[in-house]
Amino acid sequence: MIKRHFIQVVLILCFVAGGSVSVSPALAQDEGETLVKGLPNFSALVKKLTPVTVNISTTKIIKSRQQQFGSPFGRGPNDPFRDFFGDDFYRRFFGDIPDREYKQQSLGSGFIIDDEGFILTNNHVVEGADEIKVKVHAEKEFDAEIIGRDPKTDLALIKIKNLSEKLPVSNLGDSDKLEVGEWVIAIGNPFGLQETVTTGIVSAKWRKIGQGPYEDFIQTDASINPGNSGGPLFNMKGEVVGVNTMIYSPSGGNVGIGFAIPINLAKNVVSQLKDKGRVVRGWLGVIVQTVTPELAQSFDLKSNDGALIADVEPGGPAEEAGIISGDIIITYDGKKVKEMSDLPLMVAQTQVGKKVKVAVLRNGKKIVKTVTIGELKEKQTAKAVEKEKEKLGIIVRELTPEIAQMYGLADDKGIIITGIEPGSPAEEAGLRKGDIIKEVNRKRITSMDSYLDAVQTEKGVNILFLVKRGRSSLWVVVKPKK
Repeated sequence: MIKRHFIQVVLILCFVAGGSVSVSPALAQDEGETLVKGLPNFSALVKKLTPVTVNISTTKIIKSRQQQFGSPFGRGPNDPFRDFFGDDFYRRFFGDIPDREYKQQSLGSGFIIDDEGFILTNNHVVEGADEIKVKVHAEKEFDAEIIGRDPKTDLALIKIKNLSEKLPVSNLGDSDKLEVGEWVIAIGNPFGLQETVTTGIVSAKWRKIGQGPYEDFIQTDASINPGNSGGPLFNMKGEVVGVNTMIYSPSGGNVGIGFAIPINLAKNVVSQLKDKGRVVRGWLGVIVQTVTPELAQSFDLKSNDGALIADVEPGGPAEEAGIISGDIIITYDGKKVKEMSDLPLMVAQTQVGKKVKVAVLRNGKKIVKTVTIGELKEKQTAKAVEKEKEKLGIIVRELTPEIAQMYGLADDKGIIITGIEPGSPAEEAGLRKGDIIKEVNRKRITSMDSYLDAVQTEKGVNILFLVKRGRSSLWVVVKPKK
């Protein structure tokens, strides 16, 4: 049984350009003057910031099989008569029934980043959308198109089509200067309620919650609910310091723990999406793991700081620089590596071709190596996962201790289903989010590679899944799309 879960909501970021909304330090101070019992007055500031936030509505066309008629075994899409004799035989006797289409609609938030009509939002808000509508403060509605998406940071850049008027633009701040305890304002469209304003403080910084390889969340107690996704998080100067992206909730509602992507992390992503439509990331060529107390003792270390290199990719930048398995990276490009999870983001944000100093501990001695950072190529595994998602409608991830804790699972290894596409073969077969895949076609699944190997079948051939759901296990047959 799922005990705890994250409910994802939409993110939207802004790009600095002419006509940006800004508040002078003096004005911000005046607007922060108290009204009652030491509480600040946000009203004047909110009037200036609300117009840069937009409502995003998307429409996705879903195709699903129509109910079958005439079969002696009933009307369901998983008719055993059809499965046994095949589609050609079935159509000969019962007719060729086309797929049924229906529209799936969703709502999110975003904010305008320049006067050309660019808007930043979450990838999951617009992913797969066939139609995007943007409603601005003046109640005007525009059509929009996707310029670029980055699933790894859950950010997307969209643009209003044929914009012929000037719109208010947000001003991006510096999230590194944000302090814990500082007042912040969240503006968005929770549950479709446009231009909702909530306030709170920064509860924590640098949160890593197992949602992706490049995360560094701002935690806030400003109320964030479904529909706030992609909305801006402002500081008291009226600057965007974060993108509201998800909440932690056992019930589905706000419990005072929300997360926002730091605007400094988003700036580089937005710039590349605007210029190239994709994100280019740095590549070091190492596989790292956490330095546990036991490993620290074994390596004769004084602390658990750093990232332990478990393996070095042949021909990669690290190998060419002389870094080896067993080295512990303690600084990267002059920045201290406090935890293993710090390193992937540091490397990803490094310009390709840049020479960086990497300090490692080897046999208790500090060694500094100069590494020329390469370009991280999209792995074939990622492409294969996306291909299987389109065919089966299953979104999968390798289990980690963080993900296991999120779903309240005892297992922390294997492959877990983190999403099911509506109307997909997986949904029709009865697979659910949170199921752990144990076998595919009677082959044991222990890693992403083993999963991808097992689901490679000829078109139209059924796939047999054994999944663990709570304390029970069950067999499920999925018929892939042709």
